[in-house]
Parts: sequence; C-alpha cells; structure tokens
Amino acid sequence: MIRFASPYFLLLLLLIPVTILRGQRRQPALAGSATAAAEKISPSLLLRIGWLMPLFFYLALFLMMVALAQPQWGTRQMEVSSSGINIVLAVDLSESMKALDFKRQDELVNRLEAVKQVVREFIAHRSGDRIGMVVFGTQAYTQLPLTRDYNTIATMLERLQIGSAGRTTAIGDALGISLKRLEDIESRSNIIILLTDGRSNSGELAPSAAAAIAKQQGIKVYTIGVGSRGRVPVPVDDPIIGKRYVYQRADIDEQTLQAIADETGGSYFRAENMDRLREIYANIDQMEKTDVKTKVYAEYNDLYPYLLVPALGLLAIWIVLQNTRFLRIP
Repeated sequence: MIRFASPYFLLLLLLIPVTILRGQRRQPALAGSATAAAEKISPSLLLRIGWLMPLFFYLALFLMMVALAQPQWGTRQMEVSSSGINIVLAVDLSESMKALDFKRQDELVNRLEAVKQVVREFIAHRSGDRIGMVVFGTQAYTQLPLTRDYNTIATMLERLQIGSAGRTTAIGDALGISLKRLEDIESRSNIIILLTDGRSNSGELAPSAAAAIAKQQGIKVYTIGVGSRGRVPVPVDDPIIGKRYVYQRADIDEQTLQAIADETGGSYFRAENMDRLREIYANIDQMEKTDVKTKVYAEYNDLYPYLLVPALGLLAIWIVLQNTRFLRIP
C-alpha cells in the first residue's frame, strides 16, 4: 500500500496551474515585423523542440512537490493478542424443541430456529474467544470443537436438526462432554452456556455430579430454560392422518438448572419469547466480555528518491536548454 508521510505538501500542487496561468498572461506578443523576420529563419533542431521547455519545468516541479509529501510503499500487519475465554454452547435438540412458541417477524418459529438466530447474533459480538458446540438429546456429542473460526461456527449452527441426538434430554451428559472439551485448551476463563427446554431424563451422568466437576475445575455454567409457560402447539407426524398439532407445556426443570448455575458461579435465565432470549445472550455477552488488544506493525520504504532524482534531472535539462542560444531567436 502507498501512503504519504507528509500529505499536506500535496497542497503545493495547486500552485502549478496558477503558475501556468500567470506565465501565459505575461508572455509578450511579437511585433509584426519581428514575426515576419522570424519566419525567414531556418529553425535548428533544438528550436524545434523548444515547446518541451515548459513541460520539463512543470513536470520537474510536480515531481519535487510530490517528493516533499514523502510517498512510501510498504505493508501493514495487524496482530491481535488476547487472553480470550473458552465458551462451549450446549444446545438441546430433543423433540420438544419443535414447539412453536417463538415469534420472529410476525411468524411463529420453533424453539431451535429462535435459538439459532440469537446464538448467531451472540457469536457475531465475540472476538478473540474460542467457541465450541455440544448438542444433546438422548445422547450428547461434540458438534464442533473449540475454534476461533466464527464462520465455521455459524455454518455448523445452521445444520442443527431437532431429533438428531435422540428424543429425550441428557443434561448431565451434555455438561460432561462440554467439560471434556474445555480440558483440551487452557484459557484464563472457561464457561458453558447450556440451553434446554426440558428436564434431564436420560444419560449416564447426573446433572448435579457434572456441576460438582465444573465447580472443581473452575468452570462457570450459565443455564437457560427456553419455552413459554402456557400450552403451545407442537407439530407431530402421524403415520395415519399425517401432520397434526398437539398442545403441551414446557417441562423445564428450573430447580436443577438453577442449582447448576449456583454451584458453578453462573446464572440461570428463563426465556419465554424471542426478545427475552436475545436479552439473555446479550447479558452473558456483557458479563463475559473479553478485552482484545490489537498491535499494528508497519514497514514502509521511502519512494521520494525515485521522484526527486528524475525531477532534478528534468530541472537540469531545463536550465541547460534555457541558456542555449539555439533556443533563442537572434
């Protein structure tokens, strides 16, 4: 990239058109007899190229003025140094996430679609952090290990499908897998954001045992219970009559989720609508903000010698020719 170390000297370029105009106004007109006499003179080679004289002068002037602005060519490198935190997003994919109790732009969407949009916004506000993803239903598994590649995180988030991990809810196993992912990479802070709309009814590890391990390892767990309190429609594929809707309430074990958060020093939130869900992730974003320090390294080479040398050469040619008698009419 090219930059000017002293760009204000470029304002001197405005003097060139002013000088040209003033020179044209002062140029004397030849008398008729002098013109007639000049026409009888056989012009020399130097006289024929005399029209280049102003060009040499003004081009030399232009190059010197640009050289004064100190043009430079170089590269600029940015290094981001951060003691970012590790975040694991644990997302419930059980069948109950199909419930249509979230509104997005006057359209009802299921809980997972609402979570996808809000988590995508949450990721967009982070920088310097490693983020991983664990999904759970009857089983729990790693969808994405810890990474700073936020585009990949967003892509994997869009691929989540309800029921892909089973119909039931294994909260303890989800926490266990999340804790395992956080053991891989050291960080100044490790957190888990666990989102579910049900109660733990499957899995090998009890939620209380997982919370005790998280406390021992100094890992903070934020828990989010998602779903409205009333009866909401849930689409069901009936093999006989096809798709139909049944109404049910969100069966969130708030007591367990609150206990997990309290045990690990996190917080429990209840999200009953899209705005509240967005507000919860915004609160977590503020509570777990990372300070990112950016260092900029630049290396530039001066270009002004490449302008100044030809400028002085043109000026020397102009001075020599200006004082050459063959450029003057006797």
